[in-house]
Amino acid sequence: MNPTTALSISQMYDDHAEKLRLTWVAAIGIDRKLALTEPEFFGPDVVGHFNLIYSHRVQVIGKAEQRWTQRAGLEHWQRHVDEMMLAGPPAIIVADGLEPMHGLPELCEKNQIPLFSTPKPCALVIDHLHIYLARQFAETVSVHGVFMDVYGMGVLITGDAGVGKSELALELISRGHGLVADDVVELAHTAANTLEGRCPGMLRDYLEVRGLGLLNIRTIFGETAARRKMKLKLIVHLQKQASGANAPRLPLDAQTQEILGVPIRKVVFHVAPGRNLSVLLEAAVRNCILQLRGIDSMGEFIDRQQRAVLDED
Repeated sequence: MNPTTALSISQMYDDHAEKLRLTWVAAIGIDRKLALTEPEFFGPDVVGHFNLIYSHRVQVIGKAEQRWTQRAGLEHWQRHVDEMMLAGPPAIIVADGLEPMHGLPELCEKNQIPLFSTPKPCALVIDHLHIYLARQFAETVSVHGVFMDVYGMGVLITGDAGVGKSELALELISRGHGLVADDVVELAHTAANTLEGRCPGMLRDYLEVRGLGLLNIRTIFGETAARRKMKLKLIVHLQKQASGANAPRLPLDAQTQEILGVPIRKVVFHVAPGRNLSVLLEAAVRNCILQLRGIDSMGEFIDRQQRAVLDED
């Protein structure tokens, strides 16, 4: 699915008027758009501190800019503001409870540039808008599977219909882990190497289990059994093992699967009678956590084996 290509300033204001206590100072140009002007840009690239180089951003002015103005002088400040007006930023926000600098409201009205003020700290305003815009402009895709929180790690369980994904998820929930989404998982590319997964509103908190129907996990297991979103770190693929087929006992090469250009670690479990998949999945998550910390059990074993061979020689 293509990401949002443009966002109106009025929509941004409506979404944050209460949280950031935004006040219109120059209520004009409300239909101006925020847009990703370069293919490699992410949402956070369209908001930041007052900067002539990045004039396409929402410009946020705080105490640091005020101190610079006092040092540089009013004439120097006026020259910079005139250049910024020519560049035409989407909007300007004056933070830290400051009064708009000399002549700024008049220039914004003249150039049809929206001007806001807020008592919130400048850094908080930028951080809050970074998160918001990252989500608004994120490239998204919907995938089939069950998305779980296992030991604080986002795990996507995939596989063919009837392979046992929901039953595995139900057992994991009974062991204290959390459900994010069942059947349809919405993944958003919110940062360079980050995929954030969540559930469509219609399906939130529900898990479909064959023979039982739809179960409201939050109602049955309590508030802690459901999550709103998680970052995807591991894919566990369930596969029915064909008769006579032999799966590799020691996969030497780590598997990955690309989603929206982001490589995600992947393990494959062959479904067979007597295999405790919930324990296997928990072990896979623990092993993945160790790998993220730089601890590779398979690599350590191979090194130990090589040292043993060398010692024998």
